[in-house]
Amino acid sequence: MRLGAIAHRAALWIEEGWHRLRRRKPPEAPVLDAYRGFAVPGGLVLRGRVLAALRRTTPDPGQSRWQNLREIVSLFLTHEVAQVPVVVAGGEGRAISDEEGYVWLEVAGSFAPGWAEVELEIEGKPETRTTFRAMVPDPEARLGIVSDIDDTMLETGAYSLARNLWTTFTGSARTRRIFPDAIVLMDHLSEHGRNPVWYVSSSPWNLHAFLDKVFDRAGLTIGPMFLRDLGLSQDGFLAGGHGAHKGDAIDRIIRANPGLSFVLVGDTGQHDAEIYLEACHRHAGRIAAVILREPGPGPDDASRAAIASIRRLGVVVVHGPDFSAVAGALERAGLLV
Repeated sequence: MRLGAIAHRAALWIEEGWHRLRRRKPPEAPVLDAYRGFAVPGGLVLRGRVLAALRRTTPDPGQSRWQNLREIVSLFLTHEVAQVPVVVAGGEGRAISDEEGYVWLEVAGSFAPGWAEVELEIEGKPETRTTFRAMVPDPEARLGIVSDIDDTMLETGAYSLARNLWTTFTGSARTRRIFPDAIVLMDHLSEHGRNPVWYVSSSPWNLHAFLDKVFDRAGLTIGPMFLRDLGLSQDGFLAGGHGAHKGDAIDRIIRANPGLSFVLVGDTGQHDAEIYLEACHRHAGRIAAVILREPGPGPDDASRAAIASIRRLGVVVVHGPDFSAVAGALERAGLLV
């Protein structure tokens, strides 16, 4: 048996034992961790998690990489609580947390453009009431923007596993760097907030509040995040594949906004060109442009082939080592934001 398979089996055994131990000792006062939700035709989708306690980082400008590491690792040591009913406070809507504590709750209704707020609580526990926010696109929006995070917005080194892990686990919300050109690009594409933005990443949900803090400090345009469950599957160390996760999230966003065309923003370090090509095929006529940063060694043969195929579909593609030429290229192509 290969070493990887042995490690995977051992991890499954440890995880199941950990879950059994926690089920014997359910938390006395579970809490709600709210994520940014999004609008769908006829209502909102509110997302969050039921946990034994919230975990947050409190970075200090002078703290060491070792302290950063300890704080980031703590974000992954969550105690999720399953089978907990979550309800809309004083209204209609109910969902049950799954085995990893996740809650997706749909609320019907008509909501004004901007960030709608809905109060949720654990059923029978009004002290757990928490504000959940969901983005409602402006009816005047011309485009929707779906963007990757790592090495597209956030300098990570995701094209190299060792560099990715070092950057992720030894940085803090104060030291992690959003590319300055990404801030300018997203402000331009969103038309200073009129056009809605969503972020799709293979980063785990455990980093939602951390990434939110990094984005806010940098002044990056805010939008709902579609992150990934870090849980083990029977086939591997991550539930679902990188490409499948991104593709499913893009599909969900596009279906939820039938009146918009989309710009997909990513990088060539983690197969975004290939993933976006597949999205262009699935949503013919809905993808107006693809924008790709070229980190590290730049695009490989597969990325170059995917870029050529996207162009043959009539979709505008802008790619390069940075985003400095994007606005001009889109304007020359006649794409108005």
